[in-house]
Amino acid sequence: MLVVEGLTCRFGTKAAVDNASFSVAPGSFVGVIGRSGAGKSTLLRTINRLAPATEGRILYDGVDVTALRGKQLRQWRARSAMIFQQFNLVGRLDVLTNVLLGRLASVSQMRALIKLWPDTDKAIALSALEQFDIASLAAQRADQLSGGQQQRVAIARALVQEPELILADEPIASLDPHNTKVVMDSLKRINRDFGITVLCNLHSLELARSYCDRLIGMAAGKVVFEGTPEELTNSEAGRLYGLDSDARAGQPANQSGTAVDESVLGVPAVA
Repeated sequence: MLVVEGLTCRFGTKAAVDNASFSVAPGSFVGVIGRSGAGKSTLLRTINRLAPATEGRILYDGVDVTALRGKQLRQWRARSAMIFQQFNLVGRLDVLTNVLLGRLASVSQMRALIKLWPDTDKAIALSALEQFDIASLAAQRADQLSGGQQQRVAIARALVQEPELILADEPIASLDPHNTKVVMDSLKRINRDFGITVLCNLHSLELARSYCDRLIGMAAGKVVFEGTPEELTNSEAGRLYGLDSDARAGQPANQSGTAVDESVLGVPAVA
């Protein structure tokens, strides 16, 4: 069980995450939704300890993650694998080696530096690539792949960490509709078949409602909604995304008065 208690992350005087509290049950697929700048990415980075918590606690199975240091912190980052919007692959390395980097917590740094990976780790990495239909690309440089292929490599790298929790930070933001479905289906399959908990930042409410068991809505760093996709009404979503009642009734607009496609709410846009 992941429990976030009063979590705050400040950069200077700005609270990117502001007194956030929620819990995530094991094996669930939770979507974190909200406008750009709502604090979604910082929340996931703070849980993984890539960003420092200013106040509050992160508990996982009763262990205070915010207090971990050294080896224990490295072990936590292996248990809570990050998937990034920009893939974070090493472009000059081949696909197989990029996936094997997910095994760094289980091998010595020296063996990794000289690429002396155990055969068992190579088998694990190839098996992960096969699951995403890209084993044939194992010897290809990562920077020669399409965006969708790179993200599948990044997910395979996360999977070989043998994590208990996957933190996916806008994993489909730069992908076309086809690859968006491929990546989201892959995350859902990992969640369903391996029982790995997934916490995924998403802009699209349509995708959030389709793939997620529960939703956490953020605005200005605060958690302002927590519930099932069915409990998130269009009215509630409108408030979450800063759309006033007039906008929802007619031409949608954001707080600056700029037109907004109502498809963000999961309903057809107004002509």
